[in-house]
Amino acid sequence: MFDNSEFFEKVVFLSLGKRVPISQAKLIAAGNINQGVLLEARDAKFFLKINFESSEDIFEKEAEGLKSLSLNTPLQVPKVHGSGRIGDQNFLLMDWVKSDNTSPSYWKELGMGLAQLHMATRSEFGYHTDNYIASLVQTNSYKASWTDFFVENRLEPMMGKAYYEGLVSLEYYKRFQQIYPLLQSIFPNEKPSLLHGDLWSGNVMRGLKGSPVLIDPAVYYGHREMDLAFSKLFGGFDDEFYEAYNTLFPLEPDFEERVPIYNLYPLLVHLLLFGKSYLAGIEKTVNRLLG
Repeated sequence: MFDNSEFFEKVVFLSLGKRVPISQAKLIAAGNINQGVLLEARDAKFFLKINFESSEDIFEKEAEGLKSLSLNTPLQVPKVHGSGRIGDQNFLLMDWVKSDNTSPSYWKELGMGLAQLHMATRSEFGYHTDNYIASLVQTNSYKASWTDFFVENRLEPMMGKAYYEGLVSLEYYKRFQQIYPLLQSIFPNEKPSLLHGDLWSGNVMRGLKGSPVLIDPAVYYGHREMDLAFSKLFGGFDDEFYEAYNTLFPLEPDFEERVPIYNLYPLLVHLLLFGKSYLAGIEKTVNRLLG
């Protein structure tokens, strides 16, 4: 048993409003930021995420993102029971997602479910509150233009932070900023879509009967191509996923040409989290844009 029983029982009590004896706890995930624990009670199983981040609302924002997803897609999303902070630990308590083998329709379900999520729209790009992507603050102030939002709320904050932390030189920071005017004519003119925001293969699980389950979102209303581009950054998504998406919500021509531009954002995130090995991918796209 992962021995932190007093903390676990406090989490469950604060989340459910009643005492639920925990019979067993297993540490099942230990990432760079979060730990994942399976809690077993007599009649229920829970998945508990914990971390020691200084941002006390980090899981509150994730819980809100999961709720936004659940209201706007037919895809499964774990039910959240509670979030908060006890001592120096943040916690997020959710239902345990039982994992089965992949359904034959897994990729089709995921593609069509994501397309339906992207049909949820607002009048402006952004979100009513800032949130997080991994442990980094994600600025979501509303903008009428996708390009303005992408530059001012995504690229510039992350590249500025990279410069401040010594990951790029002032010369390269200024070179990067030269791409901003070039982006005005690149993106298709579309309405804002509700995005998962951190759509890589590790944030899609196989749930009951093998159906896809969305986890770990970084939601906002953005250009829908952001999610699809992110899904291509590290691979792991079958062609059937993209075919199903396009059947329901066809992409504009030349999407593949735009993919590296959208992925400047997740590459900047990885640069800040994991170091300079991610700079080469950024430089390649910047060099292509600037010629």
